[in-house]
Amino acid sequence: MSGDLTDLLVGTRIIPVITLHSADQARPLAEALSQAGVGSAEVTLRTPAAVDALRAMAGHPGLVVGAGTVVDAEQAERAVAAGARFVVSPGLDADVAARCRDLGVPYLPGCATAGELMAALKLGLDVVKLFPAEQLGGLDLLGALAAPFPQARFVPTGGIGLERMPHYLAHPAVLAVGGSWITPPELLDSGDYEGIARLAAQAVARSRP
Repeated sequence: MSGDLTDLLVGTRIIPVITLHSADQARPLAEALSQAGVGSAEVTLRTPAAVDALRAMAGHPGLVVGAGTVVDAEQAERAVAAGARFVVSPGLDADVAARCRDLGVPYLPGCATAGELMAALKLGLDVVKLFPAEQLGGLDLLGALAAPFPQARFVPTGGIGLERMPHYLAHPAVLAVGGSWITPPELLDSGDYEGIARLAAQAVARSRP
């Protein structure tokens, strides 16, 4: 399953983590991200508008859109029905993992400790979200976890901005980096999609070797 996530995100090293309060924001945001060269996005299920927003963004041909903040199997099912092509949780949930396996979509669980990583690997999940990355110790923790588990790949998320992003992407165990700095609430609330496109383009440029 996790291999499918690697294939799904091929060429994608940045995953904007997006919280939308209106589905009307979804289409112009998807267009802004796509034009800036961003190939994927994670729409968090934190607002009443989230599923409709996810559905609208998933309809954009230039984006691979996933659902974030998925905490139970029923949420995973609704997200996939709305077009989510991968599912992300803040932690590891075996029921969500099982439902995603049944639905045929990759599952990216959050992990913060070696024990959680071992549990994920036991479920066949060798790509995990290191969350909250910066608050937990950043690259030092990532390196400490990667050393005894060379089969694991990481998508660090949490507290990472444009300046720190290239350092994470330089680590060989990092598949991609997630973050909300590309779509800050003040730009979303004001409808400044050109500003978001500029931030996205900066991130894409900094993500290249």
